[in-house]
Amino acid sequence: MDKKSKALEKNQAAKVAVIMGSDSDFPTLKSCIKLLKDFGVEVQAMVCSAHRTPDKAAEFAKNAEKNGIGVIIAAAGKAAHLPGVLAAFTTLPVIGIPIKSSTMDGLDSLLSIVQMPTGIPVATVAIDGAENAALLAVQILSGLHPELRAKMKDYKKKLAKKVEEKNNDLQEKLKEI
Repeated sequence: MDKKSKALEKNQAAKVAVIMGSDSDFPTLKSCIKLLKDFGVEVQAMVCSAHRTPDKAAEFAKNAEKNGIGVIIAAAGKAAHLPGVLAAFTTLPVIGIPIKSSTMDGLDSLLSIVQMPTGIPVATVAIDGAENAALLAVQILSGLHPELRAKMKDYKKKLAKKVEEKNNDLQEKLKEI
C-alpha cells in the first residue's frame, strides 16, 4: 500500500457494519449499536440472511471495504452461517455473535460460528455477546484510529471504578454482619 492510500485510510471515519440474520435479532444487537455510537463509530445496520438472501450477503461483503467499512459484526441464530458467509467474501475482520435460539439455548449458533475452516477466520463472542462484539470492533479499529484507543482506556477505567465502588459497598455490608 502506498503512502497516499495509508493517509486516506487514516482519515476515513471508523465504520462498522452490523448485520443481522433476522429482525428478531435487533433487541440483542441494540446495545451493540448504541455502544459503537457512544464511542463515535459510524454504524451501518441491516438484515441479510445467509440462506434466504445469499447473493445480497456476498455482494455486501465483497463491497464492504470499498464502502468504508472497517469491521463487520454479524449476528445469527440456529445454523448461524451468516458470519462465515460474510467472512468468505472479504478480508475485513468479521466478528460473529451467536444468538440464543429456542434450540439448544444458542449452543448450536455458537458452534456454527466458531468452527470455521482454516483461512476464513471469524472472531466469536459469547452467546448474545453484543456489547463485547462492539468493544472488540472498537479495539480492532483503534489501530487506525488512536482516538478510539484513548476512549477504550477511559471505558476500562470506568469499569474498574464500578468494581471498586461495589467492593466498597460490600465492605460496608460486611461490617453489619
